Amino acid sequence: MSELQNRIRQGRGAEPADLVLKGGRVLCTVTGALIEGDVAICGGTIVGLGHSYAGRREIDVSGKILVPGFIDTHLHIESSLVTPFEFDRCVAPRGVTTVVCDPHEIANVAGVPGLQYFLDAALRTVMDIRVNLSSCVPSSPMETAGAEILAGDLMPLADHPKVIGLAEFMNYPGVIYEDPECMAKLEAFQGRHIDGHAPLLSGRDLNAYVSAGIRTEHEATSAAEAVEKLQRGLRVLIREGSVSRDLEALAPVLTDLTSAYMCLCTDDRNPLDIAEHGHLDYMIRTLIAKGCPPLAVYRAASLSAAETFGLKDRGQISPGKRADIAVIDSLEGCHASLVLCNGVVADEAAFAARALIEPVARKSVRAAKVTAVDFRHRGNRDELPVIGILPGKIITEHLRVEIAPEDGDRRPDVARDLMRITVIERHGINGNIANGFVKGFGMTRGAIASTVCHDHHNIAVVGADYEDMAIAANRLGEIEGGFVVVAGGEVLAELALPVAGLMSLESFEVVRGKLVELRAAAKSLGVVLDEPFLQLAFVALPVIPHLKITDRGMVDVDRFELIAD
Repeated sequence: MSELQNRIRQGRGAEPADLVLKGGRVLCTVTGALIEGDVAICGGTIVGLGHSYAGRREIDVSGKILVPGFIDTHLHIESSLVTPFEFDRCVAPRGVTTVVCDPHEIANVAGVPGLQYFLDAALRTVMDIRVNLSSCVPSSPMETAGAEILAGDLMPLADHPKVIGLAEFMNYPGVIYEDPECMAKLEAFQGRHIDGHAPLLSGRDLNAYVSAGIRTEHEATSAAEAVEKLQRGLRVLIREGSVSRDLEALAPVLTDLTSAYMCLCTDDRNPLDIAEHGHLDYMIRTLIAKGCPPLAVYRAASLSAAETFGLKDRGQISPGKRADIAVIDSLEGCHASLVLCNGVVADEAAFAARALIEPVARKSVRAAKVTAVDFRHRGNRDELPVIGILPGKIITEHLRVEIAPEDGDRRPDVARDLMRITVIERHGINGNIANGFVKGFGMTRGAIASTVCHDHHNIAVVGADYEDMAIAANRLGEIEGGFVVVAGGEVLAELALPVAGLMSLESFEVVRGKLVELRAAAKSLGVVLDEPFLQLAFVALPVIPHLKITDRGMVDVDRFELIAD
């Protein structure tokens, strides 16, 4: 008997189904109805609902609600600080059955081999990991990354079974002003999916950007911005990460009317936040609590996401669809007790059965040792540009502050919360070191250093004491990258991330525990930010307004140019 015949016979009830979920109610993401009856599954395909079925295996889900598996429409798995395999184990049991990832973090360190690592891993995970190929490596000409990926490098990967299209096009000035390499990538992917990334872009420039074939946007940070982008034909992805938290601002836009054109994403979310609050399940609970219609929320989390990315086989619990199902307590609670990914129960047995692969990009921190002298600021201006942190946002303020020189240096000023921010090139290419000022960390002593430094992933250090900054930066080389907190000449806490300086080889439970220690250590320095490590990482991303710093110096993002000393 063929697979097709099997599905038909099991759907008719002429043969027992391979698996039956009995006694629950199914949320229809088209009509909003709660459908009584069993759900019959043949292999990885749903073949029946709304009736009683017999199965070779039966699971009682009485009193539960069955919803389609959730789809995270834009994220960087590297930001979970664990490998794709641990990420799978971390979030699939929460109802996330598909993710659309952009591995541009590892690509900026390791190039095409980093992309290939993710594609190889995606063939082995329980959840369905889909990949958008990284479009901007590096994100701009104003930084030193560990690799450069051109259009010709991407095309051999374009037809991989896990590839959807082209990932977030962050270099929006390059699109608008027709940079040749940007044009080459856009031309190569015309007709395929292309993700957007255009914070605060509006008016005719937005029209030009969308005209390039770009289909989605996850950088809308206000309701007005989201509405304009919806009206220009973009699918708007509501984002709630560990730093970029736009859910509250965009919740009023998500209605039954707009939900067909809106999706959910996390972008960058670490195991600490996932463990304490959740992943997409947290977003669903929060949106409903804020008054969004449950149908609109669950539709955005599944069916609309599937339609946006051309995944026609999922997003609805109905015959012929992929058996991606979350069994939850209630629509408002959204706590999963059972999750199926392509008909497979996402449990420890399934995770243990995966064929793991060796990680890539070990020993990728190749920066020369630094000393306290390297952190001196030798600029000539009386009034200096200062990066102003906005908690919960990756957009920063472009402040201008008078900082008097002292002995040929402009030192950190604890009283005014003006800390030294330094980016050190760590790929072994040019040895660049750039110093500046940042306001908003609240530090009174010590230093924090990280190799998670978007998107070039050089070493970023913020601190009040040059000696501590040097110890922190040098320690990162010894542990192959990660996070370090130093005070009084001693390492207070650290997390090693030896895979490209981005991901741990430990379990997500271990990573979570070390993040708790790091957060406490940061607080002991006076840090006032809830998520200081990811906030530090985004201070160096020169495609997000308004002021940033890279290894080449301070960047005026609005002008898209380096600021001269």
